[in-house]
Amino acid sequence: MYSKVNRKAVRAKKHYRIRRYITGTPTSPRLCVYRSAKHMYAQIIDDTKGCTLAAASTLDPSLKGIYGGNKEAAKKVGQLLAAKALEKGIKQVVFDRGG
Repeated sequence: MYSKVNRKAVRAKKHYRIRRYITGTPTSPRLCVYRSAKHMYAQIIDDTKGCTLAAASTLDPSLKGIYGGNKEAAKKVGQLLAAKALEKGIKQVVFDRGG
């Protein structure tokens, strides 16, 4: 017999394993990227304070309706997030590849 795989539990386990080694600090915060079927989200997080320092997505007013969850959207969201990060003086991040 085949057993049904709980995909959410598998993804959570992978995410936990990755996050043991990757944490965001004030000098190099964590960059977290999420891509849904329709949109793309990215945020820079300081884990010591537990707050989001900068965020961008395809739902931002400058990008809304133009881009979805494709390569061009990823490029524009990355440029927007980089601009917001530089405004706040963030020059280096640690990439959290999620689960």
